[in-house]
Amino acid sequence: MGDKRPTKKEELKVRLIAAGTELIREQGLKGLRARDIAERAGAALGGLYTVFDDLDGLILHVNSGTLKRLETALNAASSSSAGLEDTFLNLSLSYLHFALAERNLWSALFEHRMPEGVPVPDWHLAEHAFLIGLIAAPLAPHLPAASAEDVAIRARTFFSAVHGVISVSLEGRFVGITPELLEREVKVLALLLAHNAS
Repeated sequence: MGDKRPTKKEELKVRLIAAGTELIREQGLKGLRARDIAERAGAALGGLYTVFDDLDGLILHVNSGTLKRLETALNAASSSSAGLEDTFLNLSLSYLHFALAERNLWSALFEHRMPEGVPVPDWHLAEHAFLIGLIAAPLAPHLPAASAEDVAIRARTFFSAVHGVISVSLEGRFVGITPELLEREVKVLALLLAHNAS
């Protein structure tokens, strides 16, 4: 009989990530406890630490799954044949709809912080690259004299603008936009960004 330990460990990892995803979806990051995740996964607390170094490691994997679902949603909204206005509009609205549908998981992508002095792993940083790439690719032809780095910077600016409006609004900040008007204003912003791309 072969050694079953790697398989069992992988199964436990999947269960723990699923449990962490469910709990963050339900309650957000605030008050998230390793004990509750282990219990939801039907595992002993010690089992969590045989798979992940700490709770932060598990949260990174939950966020990784959220990023993959976000990437799928944004790719579905993107079309290589669409003009810049339609591309920005579709990406912005898809991003908004994802944030509304998966509010706590979406928030966790930006709220989670590693302990002081502990860097975010390179593999997880790399998973965020599509957010800028989906904007940079259609933007580049409109900035023919710009370097790839400058195009990426402009794409980051555009992403930050749309993300910022959505974030402050969903957080209920006094400068935010009411939910009833948020989609309309995101549309306006996306079109403004497209018109002023070059």
